[in-house]
Amino acid sequence: MSEAVLDIRQADIYQGESLILSDVNIQIHKSEFVYLVGKTGSGKSSLLKTLYGELPLKTGEAKVAGFDLKEVTWKTVPYLRRNIGIVFQDFQLLTDRNVHDNLKFVLNATGWTNEREIEDKIQEVLRKVGLSTKGFKFPYELSGGEQQRIDIARALLNSPKLLLADEPTGNLDPETTEEIMQLLFQIGQEFGTAIVMATHDYMVIKKYPARMIKTEGGKVLDNASIVI
Repeated sequence: MSEAVLDIRQADIYQGESLILSDVNIQIHKSEFVYLVGKTGSGKSSLLKTLYGELPLKTGEAKVAGFDLKEVTWKTVPYLRRNIGIVFQDFQLLTDRNVHDNLKFVLNATGWTNEREIEDKIQEVLRKVGLSTKGFKFPYELSGGEQQRIDIARALLNSPKLLLADEPTGNLDPETTEEIMQLLFQIGQEFGTAIVMATHDYMVIKKYPARMIKTEGGKVLDNASIVI
């Protein structure tokens, strides 16, 4: 099997001084799709925040997209995040600029300087999410599903090895949810991106079955056949 994109061994996840999850062991490989489930307050968000460097890893070992989380500092977090795409439930698009400039802002912020390469990359990710004609639109001119696609496009700008999606269908209607799920699975299969999707939507999990990781009682249960 290919080298793990995410490899956590005997890690304890803390929020400040509070131990949230203990003895976490997870390996996720290229192209793999994994659901992260669990009740509110069970540690899902703390686990995700640790993976993208917002919370420090104090004990155990973890490598994410080639980065050792024990060695990540505030100076190196931006480099970690260039290799991780993050998709939010509430889109977090900049409302004062159009889609094109939302994407350009991220590229500029992550060190891109060549204008031709920037334009090519923006067109590439818009094609990937099926919105190549929407670059001139402002976020308020887009439907919820289109805004979520732009959020996914933004997460793909730096060709991440790992995509973390935090409740990406939480604010969408069932039809749009299906479109976004199909898009996420397609991204994993076509581009080799490993995807971890936090969700409360068990109807989605039943319709699009995949490996499931559950936070419960301060532990992480990794079992594809967890009873829903």
